[in-house]
Amino acid sequence: MTTVNPAQLVSRVWNLAHVLRNDGVGYGDYLEQITFLLFLKMASEMEGDPDAPQVPEEYNWDKLQPLTGTDLETQYRRTLEELAKESGLLGVIFRKAQNKINDPASLKRVVSLIDQQQWSGLPFDVKGEIYEGLLQKNAEDVKGGAGQYFTPRPLIDAMVRVTKPKPGETIADPACGTGGFLLAARDYLTQTFSLDPDEREDLRERTFYGADIVDSVVRLAAMNMFLHGIGGQTTPVHREDSLAKAPSRRFDIVLANPPFGVKGSLVELDEEGKAVRQQQTYSRDDFTASTSNKQLNFLQHIISMLKVGGRAAVVVPDNVLFEAGAGETVRRRLLRDGDLHTILRLPTGIFYAQGVKANVLFFDRYASGETNRTKAVWFYDLRTNKHFTLKTRPMQEADLADFIQVYQADDRSQRQETERFRKYTIDELLDRDKVNLDVFWLKDDSLEEGSDLPAPGILAAEIVESLEAALDEFRQVAADLGEEIVAAD
Repeated sequence: MTTVNPAQLVSRVWNLAHVLRNDGVGYGDYLEQITFLLFLKMASEMEGDPDAPQVPEEYNWDKLQPLTGTDLETQYRRTLEELAKESGLLGVIFRKAQNKINDPASLKRVVSLIDQQQWSGLPFDVKGEIYEGLLQKNAEDVKGGAGQYFTPRPLIDAMVRVTKPKPGETIADPACGTGGFLLAARDYLTQTFSLDPDEREDLRERTFYGADIVDSVVRLAAMNMFLHGIGGQTTPVHREDSLAKAPSRRFDIVLANPPFGVKGSLVELDEEGKAVRQQQTYSRDDFTASTSNKQLNFLQHIISMLKVGGRAAVVVPDNVLFEAGAGETVRRRLLRDGDLHTILRLPTGIFYAQGVKANVLFFDRYASGETNRTKAVWFYDLRTNKHFTLKTRPMQEADLADFIQVYQADDRSQRQETERFRKYTIDELLDRDKVNLDVFWLKDDSLEEGSDLPAPGILAAEIVESLEAALDEFRQVAADLGEEIVAAD
């Protein structure tokens, strides 16, 4: 067996993806196949461990690894089909699994690559780092849409640091993607506290909960948690539509970046045969507003997920701050039933989904009926005169250091206003038209005549990102129309 550092192993494993790309295997499909094979290899290495995944003998790694040619392809396909029928962690990892590497020679190369490394002997942090490196590589395949599930790690870490999880608290993400928020919270807890054996067991088995509606993403999240030592025979990650019903349990902390867009957008044909987009709404007893706006629905759901006294940090697009109708209703509820104490205005250019204007809402939950629990909202402007791009100027940990400092997580009563950090009282906000929370006060230097503009490269990158965002939206509309019209025929 060979041993290499995580970066070298990520590079070695991912280099094969470029070869398979020429055979028609996309990066996302390749990552899925790596997940299946890596899981089987680790399950074999862990045999005899009480927490080892229980793979039926006829479908374990030892039955697969020696084969070649069509025998290998047949055994692999049968393995995926049968393990998808299992319960627990196996059922989550292999749900709807298919072999996407149809060339037996290419499949053998991947199997051999996985077999060269002794995985179970690596520390959890190293295994997790390797897998997260593969997820990051996949996220960079922007055209494939994989990046939509990624929130910049510096932002995730900052949200976790100011939320300050403690041992014994439960932590959830109802739109968990590949599990970034949950694992950042796990890292914070293990690095900040000296956990005793009971606390480590609690962290492993009872602390986390994640959900996502996309099968392939749930698979990646479950594998990511498994490699970080979270769960055992089961997984805290579940495949479900979080918005479909009220939560069955409540949590101390919710950390999330719910997907943007319209939930359940359907395309139907009217009497004249023209395509008409129908938007799905959710009517739930625990919802204050019935709307098709996905972000408003997730925000209402997260409020319901919190225990009384619980706290949340949630990424939302700008429209949540100013949209009328349902938007105003949800904002008033948030101000009334909780303490919306902080809003971080995020810059553009930090998400793989280009051109996104977003914010982080930080709030605590209180019992309904206790009016005006929000006394003031502090806004931190990280957007005005800030320029980021994914490649030439990505967000770094240092870019959020000032926000973390002025946030005063240990005692928010000690906050003081700065150039980028300003307080608005609840009366000031309620006086704004439709309780509009889209607040700015800094002067945008780019609008001033003779101002120093960003470097031409950054400006060009921003223009490209804006154009790509518009094109992506048009492509999605065209794809939705085409798929639904064909189905209607």
